[in-house]
Amino acid sequence: MLDYLRIMIAARTANSERGASAVEYGLLIAGIAALIVVIVFAFGDNIQDIFNSTCDAVATGTGCASD
Repeated sequence: MLDYLRIMIAARTANSERGASAVEYGLLIAGIAALIVVIVFAFGDNIQDIFNSTCDAVATGTGCASD
């Protein structure tokens, strides 16, 4: 009976550690997502200009090199 209680207590502590790591991963993912949002808002116009110029170059058939 005591062995059963020891096993149950050990299983309960193992589950609590697993839950803590899941919370840590969730916070890490939320931080990365927030960083991506900040980068997009900070450099959004520049990135849009780069994509537009690339799309125009492909549409007209001109390349970047002038050789």
